[in-house]
Amino acid sequence: MTAATLRQMTEGDLPAVLAIERSTFPFDAWSEGMLRGELADQPRTRHYVVAEAGGRIVGYAGLAAAGDQADVQTIAVSADQQRAGIGSAMLKALLTEAVRRGATAVFLEVRADNPPAQAMYERFGFERIGLRRDYYDDGTDAIMMMRKLDGVESANG
Repeated sequence: MTAATLRQMTEGDLPAVLAIERSTFPFDAWSEGMLRGELADQPRTRHYVVAEAGGRIVGYAGLAAAGDQADVQTIAVSADQQRAGIGSAMLKALLTEAVRRGATAVFLEVRADNPPAQAMYERFGFERIGLRRDYYDDGTDAIMMMRKLDGVESANG
């Protein structure tokens, strides 16, 4: 697998991002309009990155930040590129951006039926803080997680 490079997401990336979104989250994929709305708030309250490898977009991730709180909005990696460290690289980038924006804590929801993602978040110091029952459109629960930031982010992982 080719090493991935990260850069800020643009509207031109949406076709590739939507293809990954729909294959990764078939039951509750974001619409093009939702993603355009997120990009419209970049850089004011949003920060979205894409990962490129072998000349194509293989992943994307987004952060919402306001005040001292940030939320990981989404992270997805193409099925053929998973377990290659791309998700971790993108999460590190989001945590670094959260610190840059002055956040003292980062929150996220992760599907209860996605142990690999839960394990990645736990490696990065996220802790389970609650459960949202029937959160996803297919009825799957979401595990709520949080990580405190100390302002000198090491972003282990």
